[in-house]
Amino acid sequence: MLEIKNVTKVFNPATVNEMTALAGVNLTLSEGDYVAVIGGNGAGKSSLLNVIAGVYPPDGGNILIDGEDVKGMPEHKRAAFLGRVFQDPMLGTAGDMLIEENLALARRRGKFRTLAWSISQAERAEYRELLAGLGLGLEERLKTKAKLLSGGQRQALTLVMATLQNPKVLLLDEHTAALDPKTAEIVMQLTDRIVSANRLATLMVTHNMHDAIKHGNRLIMMHKGTIIVDVRGEEKQNLTVPDLLARFQTASGDAFADDRVLLS
Repeated sequence: MLEIKNVTKVFNPATVNEMTALAGVNLTLSEGDYVAVIGGNGAGKSSLLNVIAGVYPPDGGNILIDGEDVKGMPEHKRAAFLGRVFQDPMLGTAGDMLIEENLALARRRGKFRTLAWSISQAERAEYRELLAGLGLGLEERLKTKAKLLSGGQRQALTLVMATLQNPKVLLLDEHTAALDPKTAEIVMQLTDRIVSANRLATLMVTHNMHDAIKHGNRLIMMHKGTIIVDVRGEEKQNLTVPDLLARFQTASGDAFADDRVLLS
């Protein structure tokens, strides 16, 4: 579903501020692969997601989504088959629009739209059913503005919106980092259910090693723009945080030095 071939990205080339964000990354995700991505500051995690999403063009290599090379495709066109949830719960929804209006926008993503704006009763029934599955009571608040929701409720709504069209690839960029631990766990459980039910190829960048081990069927660690650890299946589920740190040191030759990750 997603194939990344020798992708490179250098910021500020040929200047004193030159920085290699991605140094020949190769990665393949099949349908249903749920991959946690972890690494220290500057490892290339967010750059990888941004290059896939089309925010930054890669300097080299190829990006294939469902067999189609999208390297030259602009960001807004990729949005038709990519879902993305950001760290900030405020970024994924339009605060002054109603919950049902936000969902309707997500439902119409990538489709031809006219000047007419209406939400049918059938759509409302669909939205109520979707939101009822969250267990947050949002199905009774379709006429509520998104800005009146809590951070966790808004992030849960964003996750539903990002997956409403059953995207080819789902990108999660530290999507629970701004939430309190209890709310973050609720959103992670919701993420697991949605990814599993729709067999979405998913890349989840996280700073939380416990979440990286607990969630998904595969884990990769990045360092200086490359993937240095790639574990999956039962081997991943049997990992501990000390195991992961030891693997990182063996593969990179460096001790893991990101306090934010270690303290999580």
